[in-house]
Amino acid sequence: MSRWMAAMAATVAGIAIAQPPRLPPVSMAELLKASPASDWRALEPENVMVMELPAGRVVIELAPDYAPANVAAVRALVRDGYFDGSFVTRSQDNYVVQWARPEEDERAKAMATRTLKAEFARPIDRKLPFTRLAYPDTYAPEVGFSAGFRVARDPKRHQTWLVHCYGSVGVGRDNAMDSGNGSELYAVIGQSPRTLDRNITLVGRVVQGIELFSVMPRGTGTMGFYEKPSEWIQIRSVRVMADVPAGERVDLEALRTESKTFKALVESRANRREEWFKEPMGRIDVCNVPLPVRVKTQAGGLGTTNGR
Repeated sequence: MSRWMAAMAATVAGIAIAQPPRLPPVSMAELLKASPASDWRALEPENVMVMELPAGRVVIELAPDYAPANVAAVRALVRDGYFDGSFVTRSQDNYVVQWARPEEDERAKAMATRTLKAEFARPIDRKLPFTRLAYPDTYAPEVGFSAGFRVARDPKRHQTWLVHCYGSVGVGRDNAMDSGNGSELYAVIGQSPRTLDRNITLVGRVVQGIELFSVMPRGTGTMGFYEKPSEWIQIRSVRVMADVPAGERVDLEALRTESKTFKALVESRANRREEWFKEPMGRIDVCNVPLPVRVKTQAGGLGTTNGR
């Protein structure tokens, strides 16, 4: 472990400190490069979806610990080929992109009659890891990280839930709580619409390729829907990573949110010491904490790192 990382680890008692000492400036890339292999976890192929778009690949990690029924429903639809040939039909500026089969499609009509119990929140479970962020949050008594996801908690109500940050993936629904069934999904491409928390079921997060969603042309219809079918962006296929042939897979691993490296990362991002920063904030929002994901190379080294 390098001297600056040892110093940082020694001073960070929790996930943040009120008055950080003067430590050498360190970039996130340097911090991650110095991290031990034990601070990383492999993404479980059964809980990863791979979406092929004309512009490239989007990889989504599912969160069965927080929405088991909805994740199972989405996974079953993926394996049934439901999303193959479906479309991105909505791109609302600073909000979400949404994809589904066209309403007149026979499979979409059949799905319209199905309902699924909403999973907006779940009971707090001590077996489920939670690394609390030490800064106040506007929307919840506590926020932090659990098994690689951004979460919130309300100890008085004994509830915990995934939060809406850039890249979060959820299940579209109508007014009824149980009207979502996994056949319409969305990804957040805007500034953290946290008012959606506990009002809609989140099933995961984009770990690679969110920029492909973010640059899609904005829809000019109500709520950002495309007004003409010719504007829809076709999804070539969606597969569960476990079903992807070995030669086509991408082996990803995420930084453990309970690791020392992650604690150091949060501290460094809340108290920027790089020369460019003149007024470090001394705090950070849960949605602005990077959740790094990196690619393993065939040689066993590391490839690109995604700060989201």
